[in-house]
Amino acid sequence: MANIRIVTDSACDLPQDVVERLNIDVVSLSIRFGDDEFTDRVDLTPDEFWAKCKASKTLPETAAPSPGSFQLAYERALSSGCDGVLVIALSEALSATHQSAILARDAVAGKIPVRVVDSKAVSMAQGLLAVEIAELAKTGASLDDLEKKALELTHKVGVVAMLDTLEHLQKGGRVGGAKALMGQVLSIKPLLELKDGIVSEAGRQRTRAKALAAIADVARSNAPLRRLALVHGASEEVEALKKLVSDIQSEFPLLVTDIGPVVGTHGGPGIIGLCWVQA
Repeated sequence: MANIRIVTDSACDLPQDVVERLNIDVVSLSIRFGDDEFTDRVDLTPDEFWAKCKASKTLPETAAPSPGSFQLAYERALSSGCDGVLVIALSEALSATHQSAILARDAVAGKIPVRVVDSKAVSMAQGLLAVEIAELAKTGASLDDLEKKALELTHKVGVVAMLDTLEHLQKGGRVGGAKALMGQVLSIKPLLELKDGIVSEAGRQRTRAKALAAIADVARSNAPLRRLALVHGASEEVEALKKLVSDIQSEFPLLVTDIGPVVGTHGGPGIIGLCWVQA
């Protein structure tokens, strides 16, 4: 039986208890507010992040982990007796994180085998993919089998979200096919989804209630689901969305979790959405 360590990055938004249960190594991105830099999940929690967003005159920025940060994760796996490492990385189209993981892989060549998979996802779509692979790794699956399964699942994960403000997305530049949203009046609630790892517009609704219903409908159209997660950044709509998705068939219970600083930097406060893995 193989002993493979699963590594991901902090854009995954995985709850800490899940990370610890599955022994997933999470490599942190950095968050900057002006001249102040913070390490995600280490010295900046989601609550602290949203508080800083309210207090700061400048919008935050994100920076990918250095190759050295990934190399340390690979070396931790080696020192703990692992046979190999599989990385589930934030969408390559959104960040240099994937490239850092690749450079670190090359740096440890000959010491421990490392495979890097572009999740083509973000937030808990990436996180749920990491969970699926980490649970398979616990059965003793080989590095080849884990990589094959991860690549298959990149086509079965999805995410759709409602923005409460366009300011963060516009200034962050991570808009891709959603550029047409710019200049819309703020009463319009834009919906975004990921297509092939790129943020795209998924429609517009005139009220929060209609936007939440539309989010639920998108997830429902992908059912039956293996896993479903509700993610949000300081949103007051969590209970409303939970009710809307209560009828969606999923093998595992709904997981509700905070959107962390990486995704929150670009989505802004009030963002709420659903992430899933199809059955």
